[in-house]
Amino acid sequence: MGDGSVVPRLGNMKALLGIVAGAGASYGLYKLISGQVFKKNKKIPQSESSGVKSSQQGGIKPRPGSLLAKVSGLDVVCARPDDPASGDIIHQSPNKLELHHLKMLLSRLETSDDPSDRSQVLITLGNAAAFTVNQNQIRELEGIPVIAGFLSDPAPEVRVQALNALNNLCMNIQNQEQIKLYVPQVLELIEMSAMNSDLQLGALRLLTNLSVTDKHQHLLKESVTLLLSLLVVSNEGLQVQTLKVLVNLSSNPDMIDDIVQAQAPASVLLLFDKRTSPAVLLRLLTFVGNLKAWRASAQVADELRRKQDCLFRVMLDESSELHGKLVQLLSHPDGEIQAKVARILT
Repeated sequence: MGDGSVVPRLGNMKALLGIVAGAGASYGLYKLISGQVFKKNKKIPQSESSGVKSSQQGGIKPRPGSLLAKVSGLDVVCARPDDPASGDIIHQSPNKLELHHLKMLLSRLETSDDPSDRSQVLITLGNAAAFTVNQNQIRELEGIPVIAGFLSDPAPEVRVQALNALNNLCMNIQNQEQIKLYVPQVLELIEMSAMNSDLQLGALRLLTNLSVTDKHQHLLKESVTLLLSLLVVSNEGLQVQTLKVLVNLSSNPDMIDDIVQAQAPASVLLLFDKRTSPAVLLRLLTFVGNLKAWRASAQVADELRRKQDCLFRVMLDESSELHGKLVQLLSHPDGEIQAKVARILT
């Protein structure tokens, strides 16, 4: 990464995770526990989508009445006074940009030396990508690798807008075949960026949409420990988005083996509390419900018990403290939470 605020290996994320580990949650960010493929039971999946997002950004104001002023109803790039060709990106239908407009924007993105200009172009492309026709055209113009190239831009805001544009493009199944190639880079952004930053949130939104279906979930099987670690040290907004990814992964029976073997901080159990935000607690209970639909044989359970700090021991084993915490949540004032807990316990 080119930005000095995210390059150091001992950044805010790892410092906080170190504090958690020092408090008694012994786990590693990089090492996942390998093991055999275990027998699983099928279940009704519960998954979530991040949805199509539009980026709000102040700054350069587009010409009133122009298409760029109308795309998703937000502020986007306007034509430069000294760039007559850019003036073509006006007076068009508000639900799409023409092919030559998208070409112009991608070219401008690649050649601009101004971070604020790159950010504004990415906002425009991201808002345009809310429409299927533009999603297809950007892919056909080989624009996805161009946009993804700015995930390593020195300016944090440019990286955020690149993630947002890819998030909208990811709503297209064909585009996912290209976007999946950048999963390692997106995970690195989560790990190395400042805690609770827009970069982490944008990266998690992208992973949420990429993991809605089973097709690409296997790309995240080695990230379960990272996600669980993030869950215990982040704010509510990031916790919700992290759980959306975990719920998606746990809705796939083929992913359960990797999830239950992943190292997990024991402090994740502290979230099963009436003081936890209902938005977080509901998704956490959905995640647990998906896991508990899986049944391990006696032999498999014995093998998992020998794996120190794995998620099975923390949440699913008979010795886990989770059962007692779930019983306490039966008296939660939120009726939906009560119902989810009751289903898990029965």
